[in-house]
Amino acid sequence: MSNKHRNVLQSIFHDPPSGNIQWREVESLLNHLGATVEPSHGARFRVVLNRHEFFLHHPHHSNEFTRQAVKQLRDFLAGAGVTPSLYDEKTE
Repeated sequence: MSNKHRNVLQSIFHDPPSGNIQWREVESLLNHLGATVEPSHGARFRVVLNRHEFFLHHPHHSNEFTRQAVKQLRDFLAGAGVTPSLYDEKTE
């Protein structure tokens, strides 16, 4: 995992949630993790990772996720078995 992806993953799991995570960074991370990201209805995207499904909402007025959206993304990733500590262990 590149440092860029690792930093985005750590930002998602940081508490309190960051309010400046960019859409393109999240999409790149999800693709790197092997998720399928498909357009759904309107600004929604269907994400499937490790047999877990999640609907991600593309931010309307900016490319930054809200804190609430980051919390939902964090819950989805944790449910799919993706955490920063999992990737920290692989690099050591």
